[in-house]
Amino acid sequence: MLFYLHQLTEYFGGLNVFQYVTFRAFGAAITAFLICLLLGKPVIYRLLSLKLGQPIRSQGDLNTIYERHSLKAGTPTMGGALIIFSVCVAGVLWAKPTNPYVWMALGVFTALGLLGFVDDYRKITSKRNKATGDNKGVAGVTKIVVQALLAATVTAFLVHGGTPDTRSAATSVFIPFLKTPLFADLGMWIFFFYALVLVGSSNAVNVTDGLDGLAIGCTITVASVFAIFTYVGGDSKMAAYLLVPYFPGSNELTILCMALAGAGLGFLWFNAHPAQMFMGDTGSLAIGGFLGMVAICCKQEFLLVLAGGVFVLEAGSVVLQVAGFKLTGKRILPMTPLHHTFEKMGWAETKIVARFWILSIVCAVASLATLKLR
Repeated sequence: MLFYLHQLTEYFGGLNVFQYVTFRAFGAAITAFLICLLLGKPVIYRLLSLKLGQPIRSQGDLNTIYERHSLKAGTPTMGGALIIFSVCVAGVLWAKPTNPYVWMALGVFTALGLLGFVDDYRKITSKRNKATGDNKGVAGVTKIVVQALLAATVTAFLVHGGTPDTRSAATSVFIPFLKTPLFADLGMWIFFFYALVLVGSSNAVNVTDGLDGLAIGCTITVASVFAIFTYVGGDSKMAAYLLVPYFPGSNELTILCMALAGAGLGFLWFNAHPAQMFMGDTGSLAIGGFLGMVAICCKQEFLLVLAGGVFVLEAGSVVLQVAGFKLTGKRILPMTPLHHTFEKMGWAETKIVARFWILSIVCAVASLATLKLR
C-alpha cells in the first residue's frame, strides 16, 4: 500500500522513493525484522500459556532413525506463525498490491503454514512427536496432496492467466549457466514439474528443521539470493544484459524475499541456540513452499537446488537412507536427516549449525556467480 505514496511526489519530492523496488524491499526487510523482534517474547509467553510446547521423546523412540536425539521438552513450537505474520504484514505494506505474483506467493505461504499448524497442533495435543512410529500429525500423503493441489492451482494461473509474455515463459524451463531454455515449451508436463518443485522444496526445509537456528539461518541466505534474481528477472534491461529469463512482474517478489530474510533474522534472535522457540512444521512447510513458488515465478527452479544446497543435502540424505534400507536392508548413514549423522559423530549442535550455515553461504555465492557464467 505504501507504493502509492509516490503519487504524492508533487507535494513532497522525497516520496518518489516509494516507486523503487529496492527501497521498498529494504523497508519490508526492516519491517518484518522489527515485527519478529517486538512480538517474539509475547508469542513465546502465549505459546507457553497455551502449553504448545515440543513434547519430549520417550525411550521407545530409540529404535527410530532419530534415536538418541534429545529435544528440548516444553520449548514453544509453532513459532513459524510469527514468521508468516511478519512477512505477510511487510509484504502487504511494501509490495505493489496489484501484482498477482505477490498474492500467489503469500497465498501459498499462508496455506502451507495452516497445513503445518494443523500438523503441529495434532502432534502436540496427542503428545506425539513426528519421529515416533505412532505419529498423530497430518499424514504424509495428505501433506503431499495439499502441496500438489496448491502447485496445480499456481500452474493453472501461470499457464492460462497473466500476460502473453508470462504465459509463454511459464511453460519453459531454464537451468543455470545456459543462455537458452532447456525446454522451450514443456506443455502439460509443466504441471508435474511445478508440483515437484513445490512439494520438494516444502519438504526439504521441513526435514532440515532439526537443530536450533539451522533451517532459519539457511532460509536467510536462500531468500537473499532469490531477492536478487527476482529483481534482475523482473527488469527487462538487466535480464537481457545478464542473459537470465525475463518474467514481467517478478521483481515485486524481491520485496517478499527481503521480508522473509528480515523475518528470518528476527526469528533467529529467539531460535538461536539454546532456542526459546521452534518454527515447527508451521514455519518449515510454509518457507519451503514459498521459496519454491518464488523460484517458479522467476524461472529459476534449478537454481533453487544450488542456492538451497543444504536443504537438498538434508532431503537427499533421507531419500537415500529410505531407498538404501528398502533395497539392502542396511542404513547408508548412521542417522538422518544429515545433521543427525554429525550429532552421532559427536559434533556439538552449534558446530553443526555454524558449518551448515557456512555451506549455505558458499551455495549462495555460487548461485550468484551464475549471473555472469552463461
